[in-house]
Amino acid sequence: MIRKLQFGRAGAGIGAAKQVVVFLHGYGADGADLLSLSDPLTPHMPATAFYAPDAPEPCKATPFGRQWFAIPRFDGSTEAQSRAGMDAAAADLNGFIDQILAAEALPADRLILLGFSQGAMMALHVAPRRDLPLAGVVAISGKLIDPMALRAQAKVKPEVMLIHGDVDDVVPFGEMHLAGQALQDAGFATYAHVMRGTGHGIAPDGLQVALAFMKQRLKLA
Repeated sequence: MIRKLQFGRAGAGIGAAKQVVVFLHGYGADGADLLSLSDPLTPHMPATAFYAPDAPEPCKATPFGRQWFAIPRFDGSTEAQSRAGMDAAAADLNGFIDQILAAEALPADRLILLGFSQGAMMALHVAPRRDLPLAGVVAISGKLIDPMALRAQAKVKPEVMLIHGDVDDVVPFGEMHLAGQALQDAGFATYAHVMRGTGHGIAPDGLQVALAFMKQRLKLA
C-alpha cells in the first residue's frame, strides 16, 4: 500500500510551473529542512515549483524528525527492517513523483530530484528504476545503496551530479567515489563536486554547482 506523503511547496503557482524540483531531506529532518533552499534558487530558476515531502516514517532516533527508512547503527533496527523500509519508501516516493507530475501537468523530463544524505540515497535508488527518465538527480552527501544491483535493475539513466564534503563524518567522503564508479560502470553520465573543508552539510559552492547542473538539465538560460 502506497502511503501519501505530506509536503511543502514553494515557487511558481499551480499550473504556471514549467519544471519541478523535489527536495528529499535527510534522516531525522523533514521537508521544511530543505524547502528553504527554494529561496536562493527561485531567482535563478523562474517558473519552477519546489516540493519537499516529509519522509513516511517518524524517526526512531530523533523524536520530532522523519526517516525514509531505519538505519541500524543509529536506531538498533535490523538490516532486514532497514531494507523493507527502504523498499516501502521507494514505492511511496514513486507515487509522490507521479502525483506531482500529474498535478503540474508536466512530463518526467521536467522534474529533478535533489536529495541530501538519506534523501540522496533515495534519489539515487528510485530514479534509475522508474519507467521514464527524470531530468536529473542531484545527490548531496549520500551513497548508492546496493551498487551491485544497479546495472541489472536500471530501466533509465538520468544524468547524476554527486556532491560531497571531504570531511563528512556521517556519510564517509569515499562513498562519493564508490557511487560515481558504480554509476559510470552502469552507463550513467555522472559528475562530481567536492566541497572542500565541508562536513555533513551543503556548502555555498555545493549549492552553486547543483544550481548550474539543474539549469543545464532543464535547459534554463
